[in-house]
Amino acid sequence: MPAHPGTATPRVLVIGIDGVRYDLLTELPTANLDSIAEAGFLAPVEVDGGTPTMSGPCWATILTGVGPAKHGIWGNNFSGNRLDVFPDFATRLARVDRRRTFVAAGWEPLMIQHDGGPLFKAPSRLSFIAPAADTPEAWDECDELVTAEAVHVLANSDPEASFVYLGAVDETAHFLGCGPDYRRAVLRADERLGRLLAAVRDRRTYASEAWTVIVVTDHGHVDDGGHGGDTVEERTAWVACAGPQFAPGRPGGTIRHPDVAAQVYASLGRPVDPHWTLDGSPFPATVPAELTPLRA
Repeated sequence: MPAHPGTATPRVLVIGIDGVRYDLLTELPTANLDSIAEAGFLAPVEVDGGTPTMSGPCWATILTGVGPAKHGIWGNNFSGNRLDVFPDFATRLARVDRRRTFVAAGWEPLMIQHDGGPLFKAPSRLSFIAPAADTPEAWDECDELVTAEAVHVLANSDPEASFVYLGAVDETAHFLGCGPDYRRAVLRADERLGRLLAAVRDRRTYASEAWTVIVVTDHGHVDDGGHGGDTVEERTAWVACAGPQFAPGRPGGTIRHPDVAAQVYASLGRPVDPHWTLDGSPFPATVPAELTPLRA
């Protein structure tokens, strides 16, 4: 989503959609996610061996760029974490570089002192909107409010790196399995993604900016809903990305969850300090995808 890549101001938006199965995603008409894939790529990601297929360790790996052996999060209780040593990218950029960062989410351990959290220690701006109850309906409303807040910030402020979390898809799978309600939840998440993309495109300064947009999920689900095991459906996540560094195609190599944070730094032109000991690397360059259609 660049204007003039050589001189434009880099910006990064990461959208995390919890618990979206890759095999079911590729069957659905997700127009907004498809637009990112067509401008860049959509690729499966295997949850690293040794990492539980749970939201806590997977999101911590995505956001810090290191695995559980370093960040210390092995479940959905974050107690005993080492996030002071291995912070999320929004906190690191704000603390080290004084960059403007923004995070919007409704899952408590990500945002507040709850179950060993927060994962996000000190981004420049943080919007926490909790669901009224732990139900699919309440999480759907929460995602709606989180999206509206993020649209407002993206349209009216100037964060250099942002993360927006949507949790209703995962919650729907836990309560109702991966049937019609789950698929409808994925489509609603895609509609919200479209509103976030529109907020970026409608910025007054968009013509002078070079945006990298990354959309990622943490894990999948079994058919009846649930995760934490080692089935292919649970361990297969995915990432989509479009930005000035990527021609349309497919990644020329394997992508892993810790690569997301590394790509955020790369898209901002921020060299990684070797002392950070990241486990991830920037995404590999894309190659032509004539023989790998988006839809199965």
